[in-house]
Formats: sequence, C-alpha cells, structure tokens
Amino acid sequence: AAMAAGGGDFSDLREIKKQLLSVAERSRERGLQHSGKWAAELAFALEPLPLSELPPPPVLTEEDARDLDAYTLAKSYFDLKEYDRAAYFLRGCKSQKAYFLYMYSRYLSGEKKKDDETVDSLGPLEKGQVKNEALRELRVELSKKHKAQELDGFGLYLYGVVLRKLDLVKEAIDVFVEAAHVLPLHWGAWLELCNLITDKEMLKFLSLPDTWMKEFFLAHIYTELQLIEEALQKYQSLIDAGFSKSTYIISQIAVAYHNIRDIDKALSIFNELRKQDPFRIENMDTFSNLLYVRSMKPELSYLAHNLCEIDKYRVETCCVIGNYYSLRSQHEKAALYFQRALKLNPRYLGAWTLMGHEYMEMKNTSAAIQAYRHAIEVNKRDYRAWYGLGQTYEILKMPFYCLYYYRRAHQLRPNDSRMLVALGECYEKLNQLVEAKKCYWRAYAVGDVEKMALVKLAKLHEQLNESEQAAQCYIKYIQDIYSCGEVVEHLEVSTAFRYLAQYYFKCKLWDEASACAQKCCAFNDTREEGKALLRQILQLRNQGETSSTDVAAPFFLPASLSANNTPTRRVSPLNLSSVTP
Repeated sequence: AAMAAGGGDFSDLREIKKQLLSVAERSRERGLQHSGKWAAELAFALEPLPLSELPPPPVLTEEDARDLDAYTLAKSYFDLKEYDRAAYFLRGCKSQKAYFLYMYSRYLSGEKKKDDETVDSLGPLEKGQVKNEALRELRVELSKKHKAQELDGFGLYLYGVVLRKLDLVKEAIDVFVEAAHVLPLHWGAWLELCNLITDKEMLKFLSLPDTWMKEFFLAHIYTELQLIEEALQKYQSLIDAGFSKSTYIISQIAVAYHNIRDIDKALSIFNELRKQDPFRIENMDTFSNLLYVRSMKPELSYLAHNLCEIDKYRVETCCVIGNYYSLRSQHEKAALYFQRALKLNPRYLGAWTLMGHEYMEMKNTSAAIQAYRHAIEVNKRDYRAWYGLGQTYEILKMPFYCLYYYRRAHQLRPNDSRMLVALGECYEKLNQLVEAKKCYWRAYAVGDVEKMALVKLAKLHEQLNESEQAAQCYIKYIQDIYSCGEVVEHLEVSTAFRYLAQYYFKCKLWDEASACAQKCCAFNDTREEGKALLRQILQLRNQGETSSTDVAAPFFLPASLSANNTPTRRVSPLNLSSVTP
C-alpha cells in the first residue's frame, strides 16, 4: 500500500498504529489535548493491535522518578484549568515532561487571563489590545534552553507557539520545522506550520522530515492554500493506504469540496460523516454554510437544534445557529450569535467574516469593515473577508478601494467567477473598459456561477457600439441559459432577445429578427416592443424588401475583429426552434 504519489511509507500500518497510540498518550500526559485527540482518532481508523504488539509504557529516567510526585499533583490541577497552581508545584523540575508542563501551564495561564480580560472589557468589535503577559519571559527562558539544545520535540513546539504569539513569524517557522524533525508524530507542530505558510513558494523552501506524517501535512496545507486537486489526490492515496475509516480524512475531503464550491459532493460527504460520528461538532459550521448556500431551511434548523442539544457553548454551534437566523433574515439575532462565538474564541475566523456579512445586511458598513478586517488579521487567506471588504466599499462608492480588495480576493481564488465579475464591475466604474472586458470574459471561461458575465460583457460591447460582439455574447448567453435544462427565471433573457431582435432587424435578417421578436412577446417587460417590431418587419416584408445581399450575415467574424477584441467563438445564427420560453 505504498503511496503512488511518493512520500511517506505506509507499508507497515501496525507500526504506524503503535506510533499513533504512543504519541496520543505522550500528548495527553503533557496536556496537549488536541494533538492527542488527532492521533487517537487516526489510530481508531486502523485495525486493533493484539496484546503482544501494544506499545510498551515509556521508560522512566532518574529525573522522571524525582519529579513524579510534583508532576502527578500538578497535572491534576492542570486538568482542572488551575494553571498558576500547577506551575507553582512544578518549579525547579528538571525532567522533560515536568518542565514542559511547567512552561505550558504558565503559557496557558497567560492566555486564559488574556481571554478573560477580552471577554470582560470589550465588545467583540474592539481590537484585542490585551496581551498575554507571560510571553516575553517564556521566550527568554525557552530561547536559552533552545541555544543549549535542551528542548525536546514538545518543548520546541511550545517555543514556536510563543514566538508566533509575539509575531516573530520567521523564527517561529524555523522552530516548528525543527520540532517536526525531532518529533514528527506530533500533529500540533505540523498544524502550526499550516497556519504560518501563506503560499506555495514558502512551502517549496521548507526542509521537512521525510515521514508518513508529512503526507497528512501536505494534504492539509493544500486544502488551506486552495490547491484542492492536489489535496484530494493526497487524501485519496491516504485512503488507499489504509485510512479509509478516518473521520478526520472524511471531514477534510468534505471541506475541500466546500472550498471548490462542489456543493452536492460536499453535502453528501458531510451527511455520511454525521452517520459515522453523530455527536461531532467540528466542521459542522462548514456544513451549515453549505446548507445556507442551498437555502435548505429544514436541514439547517435540524442541525442547529441537534448541535444545541450536544453543546450549545461551542463556537461551531453558535455559528450554525447564526447561519440559521441569517437564512431566516433575522440579521440582528444572527449577528448576536456570531458575537457569542467570538466571545468563546476571539481567534475563530469564520465568525468574524459571517458577522461582517450580517452587518452588511443591516446596512452598518463601518461595523462590517471592522469585522472583515479582524477576519483578515486572523487569516490573510480568507477570501470571503477580502470580498466582503470589496462589497462594503462598493456600497460606500469608493471604487479604487474596491478594486484593491477584489483583486486580493481574486488572487486567493483565481478561478472563482464571482470575484472576476466583481472586478469587472469595478473596472467598469473606473472606466477601464478593456480590463473590464477581460474580467468578464475570463469569468465566462472559468465557468460562471451566476451566469451574468456574458450579459455584462454584451452591455459593454453595446456601449462601445461593437454590435457584432454584443450580439455574439447575447447568443452565447441564451445558449448557456437554455442548455442548463432548467430555465432559471433570468431577468436578462428578455434583454438578450430584445437586443438580438433589433440587431437582426438592422442587418435585415427578417426571419431571425421575427423569431427573436416573438420570443420578446413571452416576457412582460419586452412584450410591447416585440409586438411593435413584428409589425414593422411585416410591413417591410410586404414592401418586398427582402434580405439584401450587401449586408453579410455577421456571424462569422473576420479574424481581425476577434484579435483586438473579446475572443469570439464562431457561432451559427441561433436555432430558436428548440428553445421554448
């Protein structure tokens, strides 16, 4: 079962299971619950081990024995979140495990005080001015140990976290890479790296240990960097290697499909995940986003009630309830729940963005801008926040600002037609029509979600008196709409038929003109014009003015036209007989 895509060796799954069980235990001993949980979940997906193959308990050193009493006492305080008390009894401990718990207790004590301060003093829109006071001292002490090479993998991880919290990103990355080399099985260090690497280039320059854990890391970071195809390939090969039961992988695949807007696929995987792990709360906020986009009210309501029963004070639960109220257009209530999510965890990214959306709905632009800015501070890669900022400045009629934010959103999601259409509109407002045309054309080329790009492009050509290209765009647009099978109520279909009718009329192509004019009669807003045009056509035909030869049928554009203009595919005149309104 070695992996096709190179990388880690998965031939010995029993060995991997052993490593996971032992690192889960070691993480728990140090109070690193999330890494412990990750390893345990992954181990659970593999076959159980016979008694003879279970990992042996870790060997204790002299130092461990000396610190055992203090460690046991302190760990019980630590588990009850009495961090200062735990640290007090661990002073002067020399063994790796006790020293780690000592430093980690001090770190968490500072974090807890900071979070309590934040919740007490500030509304969720204030900038978190509160600092973790312990960080500077911790950094000094840890860096001494680091220079003396006395830190184990867990110690390096904690040192990295302290550096990251002090915004020393470059140093933090180096330390996390070192931690991954010293202790490749600790997922926490890999996860920290995922949050610090902002693009593919940075990834290339990292020298990572060659271990099977690296495959999980790469799949995760590809998902984060929107390199979804690569991510899905990695996850597929991990499933083939023997991790098909892993709920972690299943949830990551669902998130990946959510990121490329393959909504049906993502929904079905999430439903599968809920069958396997019905009390799971992580990722359910992403699931609720999908239900929201599809306007699935009953399902979203069920999910919200269900999560509320499991644990109503979890950030994800608050977000799901927020989405539920937002879908019911109760925006004040929705914003309230997103605020509650942020009180529970100010670093929770999704809530800032979603709260921004709610403030937009309530027309409170300044609050929306602040919320989006927070989201970006937490994660520079959140394209929805950049896009939201663009929309806010659009409402404030500040197109130059708009352009900047939409550009950022587009860089993060180069193949998302919504960003491209927004960019095009911006360029149009700034009168940079060539740029606008490029954006609309590209939006059509990458697969236009909202089917508006061609209409906008056609209208631009209309403005510039490029009637052939405008007609081309409207034809493509109509073909696009009708090829979906389901005819969506599109306002612009009538506009397209009206333009084409007038266009054919000018070109004296009576048959096409009357066919389009008849289509116009099917829509309320163009009915009168359609009838009038039909009467005119009839009149002219009766006068015997047949299609004159000097006007060539404009459908086969000369190459010269398409070269300096929107690329046009050759389209034959529209066959309208198959199109029923």
